[in-house]
Amino acid sequence: MTENTSGAMVIRPARPEDARAVGDIWYRGWCDAHLGNVPEALLAVRTQESFAVRAVQRVGDAVVAVVGGAVAGFVMVADDEVEQVYVAGNHRGSGVAAALLAEAERLVVAGGHGRAWLAVVAGNLRARRFYARNGWEDAGIFDHHAPSDEGPVRVPAHRYVKRLT
Repeated sequence: MTENTSGAMVIRPARPEDARAVGDIWYRGWCDAHLGNVPEALLAVRTQESFAVRAVQRVGDAVVAVVGGAVAGFVMVADDEVEQVYVAGNHRGSGVAAALLAEAERLVVAGGHGRAWLAVVAGNLRARRFYARNGWEDAGIFDHHAPSDEGPVRVPAHRYVKRLT
């Protein structure tokens, strides 16, 4: 199957060959959202290489948005949690994030859940505004435990929730 190169957005399951693009988008987006907002212990283990490795391991769990033949963003869902939503910098504000979030919500419902949740670090105001605009409610602060090879790292975050129909 050939990829759409017209500039129209296509949402599809990620493929192994998407891992490099997913890792790059994930690392750059994570840095934009988390630098200055998370403990040093987490910064130490979230290297560019760590995202490349995780992308290869998790690409089968991802759905990508493809624009002009290139991966423009991705989302990962686990049960009722929207785990990752990242968009390449040159596609922010273009509707890619909203399309991926809608797909994540669809996947949560398809998994048998009537409510979804996600975690956002307190200092990531851009993401917090985005989720609020898309009908998500801030349910308050909680201690998110970010996985790392050295064990979970406690990260204060806001839990956002959305009832889905």
